[in-house]
Amino acid sequence: MEFLGTLFDILLHLDVHLQLLVADYGVWIYAILFFIIFAETGFVVTPFLPGDSLLFVAGALAALGDMSIGALLGLLSLAAVLGNMTNYQIGHYLGPKVFQWENSRLLNRAALLKTQAFYERHGGKTLFLSRFMPLLRTFAPFVAGVGAMDYGRFFLFNISGAVVWVFSLCLAGYWFGNIAWVRQHLSLLIVGIIVVSLLPALIVWALERRRARKVAR
Repeated sequence: MEFLGTLFDILLHLDVHLQLLVADYGVWIYAILFFIIFAETGFVVTPFLPGDSLLFVAGALAALGDMSIGALLGLLSLAAVLGNMTNYQIGHYLGPKVFQWENSRLLNRAALLKTQAFYERHGGKTLFLSRFMPLLRTFAPFVAGVGAMDYGRFFLFNISGAVVWVFSLCLAGYWFGNIAWVRQHLSLLIVGIIVVSLLPALIVWALERRRARKVAR
């Protein structure tokens, strides 16, 4: 519970914490941000790390002169690309080893074949759109690796999704993050960014539950 409380405090007051990190670590802040974005997209067990809100606040601090917006855009785009590539390779390695229990309801060969078929049809748009959805952003490249999505297609949508994601949120923070009203309500805005980015996944989940209930009847 203490960990969750600390995490919630960091997410809610991300602007304050990031400003302190900039003051304490100077140029090393770029390495810290690079690692956070890399880990949030690269390891399937770290979807709780900040992504959207972190990019927005970093852009806002760059507008104040605390960081270089050019360096942020380049380094964090690279971190997002490499993170997805790592996650894909982990999924590609583990997939055939995990999806082999015929008696399992989820981890069986039939489920693996369904995953592969899905990513053949919808893998590109799934990877691109998931960039803007917490949790899904972390799981999508892993599942793409499990489904052995064509690597050329994966690479193309990985790069395009990473660049659009990082540029859009960093530049939004850079251009709007230091407007007086935004600065005064930044904590609420961070919560809003998190909620809005989670909405698509929640809607899909609710629709799937509704469909499952209808089928069960």
